[in-house]
Amino acid sequence: MLTTQRQNGVAILTIDRPARRNAICSELVAALRAALAQHDGDPQTAALVLTGSPPGFCAGSDLKELATFDLAGMRAHEADSAALARSIALLEKPVVAAVDGFALGGGLVLAASCDIVVTAPGARWHLPEVSIGWIPPWGLETLTARVGPVLARRLTWGSEPFDGREAHRIGIADYLAGGAALAEAVAVAKRLAALPAPAVAATKRYFAQNASCNGEAGDALANRMFAENCRHEVAQATLKRFGVKA
Repeated sequence: MLTTQRQNGVAILTIDRPARRNAICSELVAALRAALAQHDGDPQTAALVLTGSPPGFCAGSDLKELATFDLAGMRAHEADSAALARSIALLEKPVVAAVDGFALGGGLVLAASCDIVVTAPGARWHLPEVSIGWIPPWGLETLTARVGPVLARRLTWGSEPFDGREAHRIGIADYLAGGAALAEAVAVAKRLAALPAPAVAATKRYFAQNASCNGEAGDALANRMFAENCRHEVAQATLKRFGVKA
């Protein structure tokens, strides 16, 4: 579900659900929240890297688990995922995302919620939710903070995927790796870990208000809109295909 390695003060958290394309399930949300809190309070950890085992970073919500929920259960799960993503900005330690393979749906937003994002050039980025009938139910304030409202709107419509080079060009990713993202992300995390910890933490606290000042309210609004969208015939057909009891 989630593995941890250490390298010179850097904790590397790897989402390890390859059979489910590292999708976000309830158990993973709980595991990530616990691991982030643990390392944030650990004096031996100065920075964190969040990545995914092959084939990619994260494919968004776990559709197999969603099939066990009704609409209220889906909304609750997405709200928990949203709270996890928002919590990253409130940690003391910097978190670097390493995106290889793909970052899709909630996986894209989870990566964008990290303090620094490193992407492989060929990584596939996409928000597919609108095409299947609903607004992404969380993370749009974070996306807007990274790229601005006009571009965030286009990306949210998700009419086409884009690669890591484009993610870097438009500002979703901060660094474009020469090859695989993980090695570059660890190098970035080590540079941050070498800085004075109190100043790093103060910088995070200061900019948290800009990165996620309206995050909770925005996520609550998107969650309600998601529920409204799920009554539409396109969304109903999608939910039926997933096996969701909506």
